[in-house]
Amino acid sequence: MSSNDHGFPTQIDLRVRQADLGRDGSASTIGMARWLEDARIRLRLPRFERLMTTGGFGPYTILLVGQHVSRHVKAGFTGARVQVHTGIRRVGRSSFTFEQVIVAGEEQVGSGGATVVLANSSGPLQLPEELIADLAELQLPDTGPSAARPGPQRLQRDHYSYWAPLRSRIGDVDSNQHVNFVALATWYDEAVAAFTLHSIGTGGAGPVPDLPPQSYEIHYLGEVTYPGDYEIGLAVRTADADSVHYEMGIFRNDTCLGVANAVGPRGDLTDEALKAVQVVD
Repeated sequence: MSSNDHGFPTQIDLRVRQADLGRDGSASTIGMARWLEDARIRLRLPRFERLMTTGGFGPYTILLVGQHVSRHVKAGFTGARVQVHTGIRRVGRSSFTFEQVIVAGEEQVGSGGATVVLANSSGPLQLPEELIADLAELQLPDTGPSAARPGPQRLQRDHYSYWAPLRSRIGDVDSNQHVNFVALATWYDEAVAAFTLHSIGTGGAGPVPDLPPQSYEIHYLGEVTYPGDYEIGLAVRTADADSVHYEMGIFRNDTCLGVANAVGPRGDLTDEALKAVQVVD
């Protein structure tokens, strides 16, 4: 890792994998989310690592409480290399927030970030001074308030008009014994695809319309576990000639375990289909 010309203190190089690609042959939004995760995992925090080695902190788990990712342009074909630039946007008492950009050649092709909390069985832990010192060396200017938490209406089933059932898979479970946050992001992709197919259909022939969101803002509110049957609720906030702004939530029965805002292409979605699931405030 090294400093770079994009204003971020660290950079890693990644080779694009086949699994990172969407149906259009370029990196998907979910693929870019994986790149951002790879960069965060590989970030070195030497003071905090020494503290852990000497038993001065822990045990703990890292909980992702929110993330955002945007695909700006098509990029990242198999075998190509991209760079992920990472910094720290803000540091709190028990959480800190990453800010990242993805660069291919000289072009910024994606961006994102995540807010994480260190916690144990009793709840969030205060960040140790060693970790705060490491994060301070990676800190970017604070550009304003963090994304607003979802309002209470987003946690209610009656906010959503379309429902896509999903079942958790054992392959989605990570070392924290719950469904991994990247896997959960694919659930939102699944809900948009199900809504698109329901609205447009293919008449039993032809390809399924390919309209996955190019940006996500996701809040994680509770654990999604295996085994389990869940539903994704979907509503449309706004739509124009080119794009659709979705609001979605993951539910187990009446409990909301996460919400997402997403923006995707409109494609052939009709006014009638969109109005049928549009939010009415």
